[in-house]
Amino acid sequence: MKQFRIMILVAGCLAAMVACKKDYEVIPLEKVTIEYVFDQDDSLGTYANKFLNGIYSRLPGGYNRVGGDLLDAASDDAVSGLVGTSVALQLATGAYTSYATLGDETPWNNSYAAIRAASIFVSNIDISPVKEKLPNGRSIRYAWKSEARFIRALFYFELLKRYGGIPLMGDKVRVLGDDVQVPRSSFADCVNYIVAECDAIKDSLRPNPVAAPELNSHRATRGSALALKARVLLYAASPLYNGQNIDANNPLTGYASYDKERWKLAADAARELIDEHTFSLMPNFKDVFITQNNSEILFFRQGGNNTDIENTNGPVGFAQVARGRTNPTQELVDAFPTNTGLPITDPASGYNSNEPYARRDPRLTMSILYNGARWLNVELQTFEGGQHRPGGAEPGTKTSYYMRKFMGNFENATQYSNTSHDWIFLRYTEVLLNFAEAENEYNGATGEVFQVLKDLRARAGIAAGADGMYGLKENMTPEEMRAIIRNERRIELAFEEHRFWDIRRWKIAQQVYGRALHGMSIIKEGPAFNYNVVEVFKPVFSAPKMYFYPIPYDEVVKNDNMRQNPGW
Repeated sequence: MKQFRIMILVAGCLAAMVACKKDYEVIPLEKVTIEYVFDQDDSLGTYANKFLNGIYSRLPGGYNRVGGDLLDAASDDAVSGLVGTSVALQLATGAYTSYATLGDETPWNNSYAAIRAASIFVSNIDISPVKEKLPNGRSIRYAWKSEARFIRALFYFELLKRYGGIPLMGDKVRVLGDDVQVPRSSFADCVNYIVAECDAIKDSLRPNPVAAPELNSHRATRGSALALKARVLLYAASPLYNGQNIDANNPLTGYASYDKERWKLAADAARELIDEHTFSLMPNFKDVFITQNNSEILFFRQGGNNTDIENTNGPVGFAQVARGRTNPTQELVDAFPTNTGLPITDPASGYNSNEPYARRDPRLTMSILYNGARWLNVELQTFEGGQHRPGGAEPGTKTSYYMRKFMGNFENATQYSNTSHDWIFLRYTEVLLNFAEAENEYNGATGEVFQVLKDLRARAGIAAGADGMYGLKENMTPEEMRAIIRNERRIELAFEEHRFWDIRRWKIAQQVYGRALHGMSIIKEGPAFNYNVVEVFKPVFSAPKMYFYPIPYDEVVKNDNMRQNPGW
């Protein structure tokens, strides 16, 4: 039994042990037991803290984690630049089964390993006295314990949005001989559990702004718990689960009937964080993703100072080799309004198809690299045969676009230099948009809903206009405002792993994936350019089964109580 416990602990702490090798190397591996990590004589909680850091290290990084691509390359916002079959292509065409995993995008085993490690921590941290105090005078171990519970809740949500109801393990850490035939809990029970955990820990976590951010900014805080709760309740209120359950009599895939009050719960949860006024929009949209410890970040996974994002996603055709992996679609480009805030389909917007990137929402230039955009001290040539879309063995982008978001300020540089690349799980902008969506669904297009959109558009650099409406129409119906909010989410949160899930929870995936995706073929004719929209990819969506991932085959085989998802 003791050997079994040691094996589990070592697996749970592997990342922390590697990171802290100098501290552990004098201790034989077989001596690293629960009793050693959670030591009643360890007043500093040294090894307990390292164990907790090991749990943090299990959090996935979002950058190109899906077989080398961003998850958005499996949505209608981008396609993979890889020549050949990619994991993103498999996701976008339904070319997967319960027998074959899709790497980090089917994270059943890793999630439950992280959940188990968090439960080990929660069940044992009270043993360590830990004399360090929080500003409120309580032992810091209470915050650590709540951090582990937060990470556990986050992993449960990551499972929930992929699989529907999943087994909830509670605080018990099962060992050999225990009953592990745990059935899946209902979708409602999973939502209630995660929300209850967020409520239970919010007052024990570090408050915002966090003290000593150079040491603690990566930790879950009160704001993290409130934001996760708001996100979970927004999903629970969304059509896929609330009123349009793919299997009406199946409690694993959603609620049995629609309840408008679920939108109010989501709006109230987001409002709670907004009303605390501890977070605010950064003045510059582009800086949100490359400035550490800024006022908009609620929770993130530490990355590093490097050029990985640029080297993986930057344009080809430069001496500094990049792979151009993420190719935004024309559909995403067209979603950005002009700098008047009006959609490009509006005759009053000022859009000119002969100058398609002129006078656009500044977020377009801060999110996407297009023909003529400045990068590495040149104007990009993504026209056919251009330097940055050369064709041949190195074709470059499939759509004439490259992702620019998350990258450093290299417009006028001659080469890439190290830039902060943390992966942001939760940011304040999403909370604002979550509130706007839920409030509109419950109360309609109220002044508060309008104000969220005005604030975001003002920060982006869209002109207020003579009426101060930033291109928004007054007195919108809830349906009209819904379309605006959904589009605002798309452009504001592009490439942040929201679009893939949004089109599912809104239950529009069959419609979205039923259309071909496009890029731009640009022909240079003397000094002028001829722009032609061309098809680049045709996704496939098999409804209703693809609204959820299949439970891994091995889990169904070894657990008699495990039900498979509909259609799989």
